[in-house]
Amino acid sequence: MNNPTLLTTEELSTRIKYDARTIRNQLKDSVLLEGVHYFRPFGGRKILYIWEKILEDMQKVTPAAKSDFSIPMAAGGTYRG
Repeated sequence: MNNPTLLTTEELSTRIKYDARTIRNQLKDSVLLEGVHYFRPFGGRKILYIWEKILEDMQKVTPAAKSDFSIPMAAGGTYRG
């Protein structure tokens, strides 16, 4: 990827309309992965997010979303009638 758009947590927050705390506490390391969606330049504390990777993953359609009809089940699966 040539010249990716690098964003701080606050800048990413503005783009995806999530609070910066939500990004830090809930999305980072569960949905946003180090080495894929973000990195720490020079091994420091600062985090820079790669906008193009995040946008690409946000636009993916999940298998459940493709289905015309599905019912979420208690055990975490889905029933497709």
